[in-house]
Amino acid sequence: MTFTEGAPKPAIDAKQTHITTTWKNTTPLIACCFDPQGRYLFTSSEDTPVQRWEIATGKKTVYTGHESWVRDIACLPDGKTVVTVGSDDTMIFWPTTGDAPKPIRTITAHKGWVRTVSVSPDGKLIATGGNDNLVKLWNATDGKLVREIPGHESNVYSTLFHPTGKFLLSGDLNGQVKQWDVASGKLIRTFDAKELHTYNGSQQVHYGGVRGLAISPDGKYLACCGLHKATNPLGAVNEPLVLLYEWESQKKVRSHVAAGVRGIGWELTYLTDGTLVCASGGSGGGFLLFFKPDNGKEFHKFKLPDTARAMAKHPDSLQLATIHADRNVRISRVTAKPPAPKAVPKKT
Repeated sequence: MTFTEGAPKPAIDAKQTHITTTWKNTTPLIACCFDPQGRYLFTSSEDTPVQRWEIATGKKTVYTGHESWVRDIACLPDGKTVVTVGSDDTMIFWPTTGDAPKPIRTITAHKGWVRTVSVSPDGKLIATGGNDNLVKLWNATDGKLVREIPGHESNVYSTLFHPTGKFLLSGDLNGQVKQWDVASGKLIRTFDAKELHTYNGSQQVHYGGVRGLAISPDGKYLACCGLHKATNPLGAVNEPLVLLYEWESQKKVRSHVAAGVRGIGWELTYLTDGTLVCASGGSGGGFLLFFKPDNGKEFHKFKLPDTARAMAKHPDSLQLATIHADRNVRISRVTAKPPAPKAVPKKT
C-alpha cells in the first residue's frame, strides 16, 4: 500500500500489529535499512559482512568489504546506492543490486568508530558522525568531503536531515541534540536531552546517548530516544525513554515512558497518522512502543520474540523491520484503518 502526496493519510490501528516475516542470519544483528523502493532490507551483524534480503523471496546476498562491525546503513533516494559505516573508521558505497556486489568506493571517514550515516532528502549529501566527536558532510556523487563540523563534546550517535533539507540534526552521548545549517555548517541551536545521559561514578562510565531522532509528519515535533534510570549501566539495568520537543519553540513537551520495560530506545519513526513508534531492546526483551503526542504513556506495547537492536520503516509506512540478538530479522505490519463511510444525503 502506498500513499500519494497530498492524499489523506489513513489512521493506523497499532493494536493489530503482527509479525509477517522472519529470516534467520548466522550471527546477531546490529543495523537495518530498507531501500527507497521497498525491494530489499539491508542488515549488518556481529561479523564484517552486510546482508541484503529480498523482500519478496527472503533471498540473502552478502556484501563483503568492511573489516569490523557495520554500525549504520543508509540508501540514496534513487535506490541505486547503499552506504554503510563501521567500527573500522570507514564509509563504503555499494550498488543496491547485483548477485556479487563490490564496493564502489571506500572512504576513511572518521578517526574511530563511525556510528551514524544519513542521506539528505534530495540525495546530494551524506552526513556521518562518530567517536571523534565530529559531524561530516560528504558529496553523495563522488564521496568527497564537503564540510567538517566540530561542536560536540562527546561521541556522535545519531544524525537526521530535516525534511526541508536545510538543517541537519545530530545527537551525542551527553544527550545534546544540535541543529546545524547545512549550507554554512553553523550551529543554530541545541536541544537539551541530558535525561538520556548517565554517568556512573562507581563504574566510571558514561552511558546512554541520543540513539534515535525523528521529526513528526506535520513538522511540529522533534523526538529523540535512548535510556534513563540507569542504576547499573554495565548490568543493563535501565529503561527506554523518548523525549518530545516542539520544533518551533524548542520546548520539551513530553517524556514518553513505557511502564515495566527494561532496555534502550534504539530507534524512532513516525507513522503516517502521527503515531510515534520506538523500538526498544535490552534485558527486558524487545518491544515496539506506540505513542501519541498528547500522552506520556504508550497506548500500545507490542512484544517482540527477542531483544531488538534497530528498526527501519518500509516505504509503504505499514511495515516495520526489526533486527535482533537472536540472529533473526523480523518484519511486523501495522494495519491501516478503513476510511469512514461517506454520509449519503437523504432524498427530499
